[in-house]
Amino acid sequence: MIFDVMTRAWHSPEQLGFELAEGVRQAGRRTGGLDASIGGHARAMEQIGCVLVHGFRSHALSATVPNEFIAEVVARQPNRAAGVAGIDPVSPSWNDDLERARALGLAAVSISPTAQGFHPTHSAAMRFYERCSTLGLPVFVSRPGMRTPTMIFEYERPTAWDEVARTFPALKVVLSGLGHPWVDETIALLGKHPGIYAETSGLVSHSWRLYTALLQAFEAGVIDKIFFGSGFPFVLPSTAVESIYSLNAYSLGTPLPSIPRAALRAIVERNPVTTLGIRAPLAIGQGDTPDSDSPSQTTQDTVL
Repeated sequence: MIFDVMTRAWHSPEQLGFELAEGVRQAGRRTGGLDASIGGHARAMEQIGCVLVHGFRSHALSATVPNEFIAEVVARQPNRAAGVAGIDPVSPSWNDDLERARALGLAAVSISPTAQGFHPTHSAAMRFYERCSTLGLPVFVSRPGMRTPTMIFEYERPTAWDEVARTFPALKVVLSGLGHPWVDETIALLGKHPGIYAETSGLVSHSWRLYTALLQAFEAGVIDKIFFGSGFPFVLPSTAVESIYSLNAYSLGTPLPSIPRAALRAIVERNPVTTLGIRAPLAIGQGDTPDSDSPSQTTQDTVL
């Protein structure tokens, strides 16, 4: 079964704030349109086993994809989808927002330091992580689109999460796009901290970068800490899966090393429910693992 840990949905790009909305519209013009509606999301996930759907909130960008909307997306895809609440850790209302998200049944949280305008070790953010650790809520770190001129680039550096992981060793943190362009830093963190993970969104449409990043993770012995994330609506999950399974084309007939296909398949089928302790009624729950005779093989063949 394929698990996609990074997908998004919204009513309109304007919910992302003016800066990001303009970037989304430009991306849509380049690709022939982005359909992040409830229906568009459901159609894109038809051949994917289970998905996480992320909300977004940023007071700095005047952006809100409401968690109530994310709960509605999830309700339209029972046993397939789980919601990830968009929370702004430096907002005065973050605790109330978190409690409301839990009441809605959302199973993790999504933050974006660069889009929300805070350093990962900001004092308010540290209080937020402490609460998430206490509640057993994984924290996904990403952006809902491309970088804009006002975003603070240095707030994306993966090394900032070293202090967070040291302070809250029980907290599960998932870094988007393997922390690109600082992949080396992410690989080091994956090896150092049991609670740090990464996912592939943002790189799946750049196959050479993805190949080198996953090869580096494999050689460092941390590829088992990487999840599959498509980054929908910017990339279709089926396209992203095909990109991952095609990576070894770079090594064919060359001295370049290949990545074992079993390791690539494990990324695509890595279960966030069991690995991160996400409490959600997804199709594969606690204690279940796909094997070579499971329906996951059929799903893989269908997608490709």
